[in-house]
Amino acid sequence: MTGKAVLEARNIVKELGRGAGVVRALKGVSLDLRAGEWTLLMGPSGSGKTTLLSILGCILGPTSGSLTVAGHSTTGLNAEQLADLRRRNIGFIFQSYNLFPTLTAEENVRLALDVRGERGPEVTMMAQRALQQVGLGHRLKSYPGNMSGGEQQRVAVARAIAGKPAVILADEPTAALDSENGEAVMQLLADVASRTEHAVLAVTHDNRTLKFADRILKIEDGLLVGEERRPEGVDTIHQIARGKKKRNKNG
Repeated sequence: MTGKAVLEARNIVKELGRGAGVVRALKGVSLDLRAGEWTLLMGPSGSGKTTLLSILGCILGPTSGSLTVAGHSTTGLNAEQLADLRRRNIGFIFQSYNLFPTLTAEENVRLALDVRGERGPEVTMMAQRALQQVGLGHRLKSYPGNMSGGEQQRVAVARAIAGKPAVILADEPTAALDSENGEAVMQLLADVASRTEHAVLAVTHDNRTLKFADRILKIEDGLLVGEERRPEGVDTIHQIARGKKKRNKNG
């Protein structure tokens, strides 16, 4: 069962360029992301996926429309206030990992917590706990250059979840991975989504990810043109993970 809406977008319009060259990248998109729900956003190149992800992540502001993240409206916020909202409530996962090569796995995660304003010895524990959750408890002191692509993406996932953000946004998280590592990372994100404090949205072209989703949104020409939900009674891997978690908790 999914929880409350932690992100609400209403009639989002985004125009890029000026004058005669203006392009309407988004033409009135509305959606909710709910805690405990695993959503995929799919569409062809140029459909508006990346622009929408940037607006939902408070990186870009909409030309018109409204966005509320974790109960906070973005209307009227300046760039600094948007950045603060983003740091506190949104975790990002990128296809290119975006890790600092001179920092260890633990230090990469700790840096993200530091940017959020987390301080003190608890930060080290939070970073270590996040890395343990993604199966990298044995790689705390390893540098990205000494890790496989799948391990680097796991560090990126740990960095995104360490501060327990309301929303986790992933941009093509399996694009740089082979089939085996891609499956492992999507299964990991499915487990993250099964923790009901997070809503997870991934932009992807990868059809291998479909079996992990609770919901699939389709976007074309700046508009959401379809929504599919897993048929009732058919569990996604996400739901299976959630069920296993409950059984383990109950003994």
